[in-house]
Amino acid sequence: MRTLLALVAVITSCATFQAQAQHKLTPTWMASDLPTPESVLFVADKKSPYLFVSLIDGDGAAADGKGGIARLAPDGEVIEKDWITGLNAPKGMGIAHNNLYVADLTEVVVIDIKKQRIIKKIPIAGAVFLNDVTVNSSGIVFVSDTRTNKIHRIEKDEPSLYLENVSNANGLKAIGSSLVVGAGSELILFGPDKKPLILAKGFAQGIDGIEMIQRGEFIVSCWPGLIYYVYADGKIQLLVDSQAGKINTADIGFDPATQTLFVPNFFKNTVTAYQLE
Repeated sequence: MRTLLALVAVITSCATFQAQAQHKLTPTWMASDLPTPESVLFVADKKSPYLFVSLIDGDGAAADGKGGIARLAPDGEVIEKDWITGLNAPKGMGIAHNNLYVADLTEVVVIDIKKQRIIKKIPIAGAVFLNDVTVNSSGIVFVSDTRTNKIHRIEKDEPSLYLENVSNANGLKAIGSSLVVGAGSELILFGPDKKPLILAKGFAQGIDGIEMIQRGEFIVSCWPGLIYYVYADGKIQLLVDSQAGKINTADIGFDPATQTLFVPNFFKNTVTAYQLE
């Protein structure tokens, strides 16, 4: 009887693993001639959804004024390549109060989306390499600084230190009053009490982008060319490995309505869309 129960347990475990291993990403389109794309943000505009793509177009750590933001249609058509120009190695983006907040090396640039112009720059004290941006449901902005291992909080355009000693803090995703952080090879949840809870670990490279697919489940990109699916039990499944072709997978965007993942291919100057299945 014990042998039978053990066999049932093994079969159940295998069935669960197989069920989890069903996800895949199928490429659907590729947009090209986008100079050093670092981040994609899907904007669920009621009239016409679109994508913002941050373009470094130069040294990723230099204040050279070459960077900008492009605007694309969800099918990859480039609507406006130079939607905003004159930025310094722009990376992560988020929207709060109808404004676009962009991590721009040592400051966060605030752009009025409707007027299509920069309205403010928020310096972050001690910042070296601001990277990802996320916004919670209350309109509070969070921005990571990978070089200083810190995460900053911006409320009513006033910055403050939120977390420190978060090793290689990069990808961010605000969920309610909690914050999910890609810290090196670990995906960590920080609750309102700021105590860390490891959701998943064992990623082969440092985490870059994070998108929540459903409650407790995520897609995570690692910059050198890896994309993973993260299950609620902490298991991870490799979906894409493009390292051999040197096709980087930077800060991803996601359209939950169509289950489409948007991936900036840093050194290839392209953005690739994938259908999640």
